Amino acid sequence: MTDICCIGHITLDKIITPTHTAYLNGGTSYYISHAISKLPQRVSYKLITSLADSEMSAVDEMRQKGIDVEVIPSRETVYFENKYGENMNNRTQRVLAKADPFTIDKLQGVQARFIHLGSLLADDFSLDVIKYLHDRGTLSIDAQGFLRYVDGVNVYPCDWDWKIEALKYTDILKVNEFEIESLTGHSDPHRAADQLAKWGVKEVMMTFGNYGSIIYADGNYYEIPAYNPVALVDATGCGDTYAAGYLYMRSLGAGYDEAGRFAAAMSTLKLEKTGPFDRSIDDIQAIMNNK
Repeated sequence: MTDICCIGHITLDKIITPTHTAYLNGGTSYYISHAISKLPQRVSYKLITSLADSEMSAVDEMRQKGIDVEVIPSRETVYFENKYGENMNNRTQRVLAKADPFTIDKLQGVQARFIHLGSLLADDFSLDVIKYLHDRGTLSIDAQGFLRYVDGVNVYPCDWDWKIEALKYTDILKVNEFEIESLTGHSDPHRAADQLAKWGVKEVMMTFGNYGSIIYADGNYYEIPAYNPVALVDATGCGDTYAAGYLYMRSLGAGYDEAGRFAAAMSTLKLEKTGPFDRSIDDIQAIMNNK
């Protein structure tokens, strides 16, 4: 059985920062896949993605790096424009194209110890898909896509209308500081995590950019400090890199605190460059040892 299976769209990304503009592939699935591919292969990994034929070069590049990728054909590829200001914790976003949603009939046979849904837009995954995949492995969900409403090309924050039903089937939930308040109505992470647990979530990953992160599991809070990057270059994919490191370590049997610190170190290294994580396990351990 595969240890970790990530399901999500690969995207086309236009990234605008105060110092440069870049055109790259991206998406939760893309960043997680590259991050895990750089770690010691003690964990088996598979990506299930969906994109148009015109962007298959992104899949070819990933396969050349040894990443196991299964492609579900789509009429279009998700196209994001991400614009950052001086504060890398804040961004504005537009969606210039959308891919087809994932459906149960396209996901038959999926099974893994950990299944991570890299949601980008609200209709990527239905409740029926979540229920189906919950029985196929420990289900991890990135909440971000369920909290995005697209009107034309503009992206607006919204509530996840069927969250209470969906979270009954969610073992691990990844959220940032804005998403926890949108989901629960609580800005305090402890109250927010407690509410998510009451709705059924077993582990909550809460990331706060340069303020660190918090893991909530088994009734306990694990405060994870942020590590200081050498340079602040590009925050795109940092949350996905965090999720990759966390799931990788949890699949190896690491505890919540150890997994969170490992994930935080990976995110710091990702922040230092544009594009997906491309450092080594030695670099991660050096960051952790120098804290």
